[in-house]
Amino acid sequence: MSSTILLVDDSATILMSMETILHRAGFAIAKALSGEDAIAQMEKGLRPGLIITDVHMPGMNGIDLIRKARSLPGTQFTPILVVTTESQQSKREEARAAKATGWLVKPVQPDDLLRVVRQILPNG
Repeated sequence: MSSTILLVDDSATILMSMETILHRAGFAIAKALSGEDAIAQMEKGLRPGLIITDVHMPGMNGIDLIRKARSLPGTQFTPILVVTTESQQSKREEARAAKATGWLVKPVQPDDLLRVVRQILPNG
């Protein structure tokens, strides 16, 4: 299992911040500014050990990204963590129904992010 983490967020600032935290902890990072970009990278052979996605993005949102990733060969069982400003229970349930692995509400503290990532990727 790859320990590359695919970060998907339409905010370059959030991507940079999460990349810095995870890279310092020793994880390899791939980034996508949209759900479409993330899917394209996976269709070209990227097999992340974990996908971290925002919910609110233009075009393909995070929930649609989860559904699409679950239909691709090689990512059906990849853990997917949702990191979003969205705290509505209905959105959480929608993400869970799409088979999201976990949910964190922004702003996420670096220690919390690393703790959850290490729970999901124990060998990362």
